[in-house]
Parts: sequence; structure tokens; C-alpha cells
Amino acid sequence: MSIAELACTYAALALHDDGISPTAENISTLIKAANISVDSFWPSLFAKLLEKKNVGDLIANVGAGGGGGGAAVAAPAAAAPAAEEKKEEKKEEEKEESDDDMGFSLFD
Repeated sequence: MSIAELACTYAALALHDDGISPTAENISTLIKAANISVDSFWPSLFAKLLEKKNVGDLIANVGAGGGGGGAAVAAPAAAAPAAEEKKEEKKEEEKEESDDDMGFSLFD
């Protein structure tokens, strides 16, 4: 992330915190007050973004991931036998793991 992007982001967050609308002029004013020089398109770019999105909503959705890949859809007839095989393999693995215990522990 560039310095210009960070400056605009912090300016927008500060404006939101103070309850001031994040317009291009307000963002530019804060950036200039911080003695940071950015290209003139950055504040207007952020202002256009924030016209459509609420800063509070963006903050609340920081941890939300983007859209993941869609799940592959298989034919129902082909999927059923594969699912049964996986269940059988899991049952066998669970039995093997329980046999490995044999009553010994690390602290005996």
C-alpha cells in the first residue's frame, strides 16, 4: 500500500470518527495538515468510494473474507458411492488410531 493510499485511508477514518463526511476536499485538507503530499486523484478516488459505502460498514467487515471459490457440483449418482467410500475409510482409520494407544502414556 502506498503512502498516498494510507494517508487517504487514515484521513477518511479520522473524518468518520469526528462525524464529518469524507469528501475529497475534507480528505485533502487533513492530508495537507499532516504535511503529506499525494497526487490530486487520491482524495477524490476515496471520496467516490465512500459515497457508495459507509465507513462504519467497511470497518465492521474487515475480518470478513472475500468471496471464495464455488464448490464443485458433481452428479448425484456419482457422488453417492464416493461419499460411502470416504465414510468407510474414516471408520477404519479411527479404529487403527484407538488400537495404537495400548494403555501407555507419556507420564506413566
